[in-house]
Amino acid sequence: MKRYLNHLIFLPQFSLPKPTQNPNPKSPTPLRRRPVSIAAATSRTPRPMTTAAASESALRQQLSAKQSELDLQADAVRDLKSRGAPKDAVDAAVAALNALKLQKSEAERQLRDVIGGGEEGGVSREAFRQAVGNTLERRLFYIPSFKIYRGVAGLYDYGPPGCAVKSNVLAFWRQHFVLEENMLEVDCPCVTPEVVLKASGHVDKFTDLMVKDEKTGTCYRADHLLKDFCKEKLEKDLSLSAEKAAELKHVLALLDDFSAEELGQKIKEYGITAPDTKNVLSDPYPFNLMFQTSIGPSGLSPGYLRPETAQGIFVNFKDLYYYNGNKLPFAAAQIGQAFRNEISPRQGLLRVREFTLAEIEHFVDPLDKSHPKFSEVANLEFLMFPRELQVSGQSEKKIPIGEAVKKGTVNNETLGYFIGRVYLFLTSLGIDKERLRFRQHLANEMAHYAADCWDAEIESSYGWIECVGIADRSAYDLRAHTDKSGVALVAHEKFAEPKEVEELVITPIRKELGLAFKGNQKMIAETLQAMGEKEALEMKANLESKGEVEFYVCTLEKNVVIKKNMVSISKEIKKEHQRVFTPSVIEPSFGIGRIIYCLYEHCFYTRPSKAGDEQLNVFRFPPLVAPIKCTVFPLVQNQQYEETAKKIAKSLTAAGISYKIDITGTSIGKRYARTDELGVPLAITVDQETSVTIRERDSKKQIRVSVDEVASVVKEVTDGQSTWEDILWRFPSHSSGSADE
Repeated sequence: MKRYLNHLIFLPQFSLPKPTQNPNPKSPTPLRRRPVSIAAATSRTPRPMTTAAASESALRQQLSAKQSELDLQADAVRDLKSRGAPKDAVDAAVAALNALKLQKSEAERQLRDVIGGGEEGGVSREAFRQAVGNTLERRLFYIPSFKIYRGVAGLYDYGPPGCAVKSNVLAFWRQHFVLEENMLEVDCPCVTPEVVLKASGHVDKFTDLMVKDEKTGTCYRADHLLKDFCKEKLEKDLSLSAEKAAELKHVLALLDDFSAEELGQKIKEYGITAPDTKNVLSDPYPFNLMFQTSIGPSGLSPGYLRPETAQGIFVNFKDLYYYNGNKLPFAAAQIGQAFRNEISPRQGLLRVREFTLAEIEHFVDPLDKSHPKFSEVANLEFLMFPRELQVSGQSEKKIPIGEAVKKGTVNNETLGYFIGRVYLFLTSLGIDKERLRFRQHLANEMAHYAADCWDAEIESSYGWIECVGIADRSAYDLRAHTDKSGVALVAHEKFAEPKEVEELVITPIRKELGLAFKGNQKMIAETLQAMGEKEALEMKANLESKGEVEFYVCTLEKNVVIKKNMVSISKEIKKEHQRVFTPSVIEPSFGIGRIIYCLYEHCFYTRPSKAGDEQLNVFRFPPLVAPIKCTVFPLVQNQQYEETAKKIAKSLTAAGISYKIDITGTSIGKRYARTDELGVPLAITVDQETSVTIRERDSKKQIRVSVDEVASVVKEVTDGQSTWEDILWRFPSHSSGSADE
């Protein structure tokens, strides 16, 4: 017996690192856990979990070790059986093998929890997303456009409740930003001349890298294919080694910085093929995302549907500055449609070809980016993800915005102020503050001219989604349009007393340039005058010592030789009465459709019916954004009750409250369920001629109110003047079994 025991591999009990606690165990987090059912996924406290990259790495390493032990034990069992070992030795070896399998299963379960790709009871992120999407489409929040013609990818129609939610979100955006900050609102055309977008860089650089199925010609966005491959491997391949997982995460971190060649190399290295056909893909090449058109019948004036609303504000800066009394700082705002010809739209409302943007351009003196109201938001503390945490593999953490600005993590007060205001805006709409973070752009994501950029990212079933970008774009946009149009988009600071300043003067000698360069004289002269001070003084020193110098002219794309007699470079003392400068721009840009979709997910949950035989869908919209503020139900089909309902409806209309009357003969419980599914916060049931009941959606508690007071009570709650808890203290409660149906 002893010699057979040598084949058994007995190992110490396998232990795994314990997950850390969710920072807010009371908040529903259906996307980070494996729910038993859709109901549990949307209403039960999530299992504690860890999000640290170190924990995932440790789990992968231990899982790999456990697999090796399992393989060795399986070999031992096979060896014992082939040798004809005694039954008790084989049974002991099989028992050890089964124990290892259980330990491996537990390791896999914990790894799934960490990476968020697991399931429990058969319900996953995809199932949760499907439940939300089905409800939204069935209740007509949104539907695919041109549905009877099989639709067009990336285009959606908002139905009545969807339009109402969107209208409420935009109304609050205007109140929270335009009115609060005294902004100047404009409305510019969607069709934009090519010259404007040429100056902004969109014509040349607004591209994504595309690949084609070499047999069918179907197009795909190259970085999305690589991203999907990496994410699927990380989330679903539990046998992935820690080293390979780290490599794939590194690829994801650098994805935005890959050239076409690097992207193509990775696609080939990982064997990525066309998703639908598994055919070979072409090499990546750039595709411009703008919809091109021509302005007028001649076709001689090219234009595009705007990819953003910001350019309309920039080109109107001079007039807006004058309208504002020639004073800085000031902000202009615009809400409007934007268009991007996405290569392969997906993810529903999150990536579409026509969408609503709400953008702010806050113009400020580049020498003074303080904000007079920064103290109002300085103490706000929320999840921030600075670049140093990202590159070190750590997770986001709560940081007071005042501390972030003081330490220089956020570049300046004005940028910090808008980050704080965006946080207040999103959480007021109903976005879960524990699933909202502000992520700083990495160095490889930032434009060369940007001082600092942050994205407000909201966690959804698709992962973290960028919904708002808040960027300090410096003076790039105004300078670009100044150079292209010849119109100075500048601001002025008048001095109380004239100041003597030393000014660099570059004077091209056009006669000498013309003799040497003939037709290229103008471009060379313009490039000389555009030199910065450091470059000009270096040229002056070289000309004085050598008599000539090589000079690169970007418009000619070559070097030319400049001689001493071709340019004069000097410094002169001048008296100035004012300072002329190009303002910097702080730009918060809101993707309204993305915010609304994430709001839908954050507000969705299910609860059992009174009988417990079905799950009822509920959207817990705050009254601020609810598509309908209340419903009016006559308890039974009765002439007196219907007259009372009409009287209440009239008072609601006079108070400016949206409502819906339901006089169908169905049970009151079913009518409650229908309106809960639309997210209606209050339901008025007419069961007497002089008083009615008001039921609150989430608590299902009811109060009795006189008919004359109904409109004022509803308005008080839906306008945010009082909470439902405040109202409960003032009116008698009403108990009804139908409220729980």
